[in-house]
Amino acid sequence: MPEPKAASFPKIRGALKFYQIASIVTGVMLLLLLAEMILKYTPIHLELFAGGDRGLLWFAPVIMQDGCQWYSLFVPGGMGCEDISTGETAGGINLSLLILVAHGWFYVVYLFAIFRLWSLMRWPFARFIMLALGGVIPALSFIMEVRVSREVKAYLASREAATAAEPQTQEAAR
Repeated sequence: MPEPKAASFPKIRGALKFYQIASIVTGVMLLLLLAEMILKYTPIHLELFAGGDRGLLWFAPVIMQDGCQWYSLFVPGGMGCEDISTGETAGGINLSLLILVAHGWFYVVYLFAIFRLWSLMRWPFARFIMLALGGVIPALSFIMEVRVSREVKAYLASREAATAAEPQTQEAAR
């Protein structure tokens, strides 16, 4: 497997920093999305709203149509089951929907960050897939961020130490 060139080490450091930030933001947004989905799609049936007639932050009930079971929203096609948000009548911004959209866009940024680091480090494609899963499996992005950061920093340090030791070895051979 080809190794990164020494000239690309500064780019790798920048890509690693970008990856670390994107990983943390995406992980936090994914946990918020998970909490939002638990509130909405379990028997609790609530959505989070901001502003409007009811104050700064408030929960609005979600009405499930007749015949809906809690699991029907997870079945492909939804079994014809729909939910009705009651918060839109009181005004305000649907934060549940905002969290969903924000996570989607941050995931795109996260994919760009892992692609950049993956291509500079010249890792195999399976590694890219594993990193991409960090943005869709709750808490995996935090675990991957720690492991990848530690691995990349150790790799760069060892390569720089080896590069610095080469001229001394050559002089001692003379």
